[in-house]
Amino acid sequence: MTHEPSEAQKQYLHSLQRRKYWILAAQVLLLLTILAAWEISVEKGYLNGFIFSSPQRVVQCFYTMLKDQSLFFHIGITLAETIASFLLVMILTLGVSILLWWCRPAADVLEPYLVVLNSLPKSALAPILIVWLGNNMKTIIITAISIAVFGSILNLYHGFMKVDPERLILIRTLGGSRADCLRLVVIPSCIPLFVSLMKVSIGLSLVGVIIGEFLAARAGLGYLIIYGSQVFKMDWVMMSIILLCLIAMLLYRLLHAAEKYAVKHM
Repeated sequence: MTHEPSEAQKQYLHSLQRRKYWILAAQVLLLLTILAAWEISVEKGYLNGFIFSSPQRVVQCFYTMLKDQSLFFHIGITLAETIASFLLVMILTLGVSILLWWCRPAADVLEPYLVVLNSLPKSALAPILIVWLGNNMKTIIITAISIAVFGSILNLYHGFMKVDPERLILIRTLGGSRADCLRLVVIPSCIPLFVSLMKVSIGLSLVGVIIGEFLAARAGLGYLIIYGSQVFKMDWVMMSIILLCLIAMLLYRLLHAAEKYAVKHM
């Protein structure tokens, strides 16, 4: 039997919904204000349009590259590299974290090295990877993986270690094996943490791909940024940066929607 919400509850829900609309309206207004100020500053000569470009020129550049379909190619390359590196990061994170949890001596030996690798500036590794692997997509994907994977492994492993020990003792008391503890307690308890790591890793993977494309690409949005800055085609640079912001937001929203769907159907 379902109960109708009271009038106070309806008013509260309505106020929450109205607050969301106001926040969205404020966000859109802020964005439009920034774009208008940018365009007006260029038109009035306060900013040099050759260096700073302008919203109008960015839109024209976007339309031109859309017509000749070159933009689809560059976006597709960056997306493919980002998704590939993200999936590999998640697989490596889960696999290595399980291995470290399963074998404590291995964790004790490897943890300091993981901390050092996580702290190392990954952009310093990119030139070395180019020498080892060549100037290709594989180098870009491995660069992206190196940026995201070590921190994810450390966080998930520490999450595994913080699982309620009494639940593990209960599984052992009932005759369960170590594999049962992992399957029934450890992994289910860390699903929210794993989802949170996915949200962080997708952004880091995109950052890693762009760093890799700066150094070892002949296509992609990172290539457009670095090449455009070298030949002073700032329309390319600004358009690529805006597209990267939109792609990052879209990927995050997709993971957020997947999280809500999973929670709703668990």
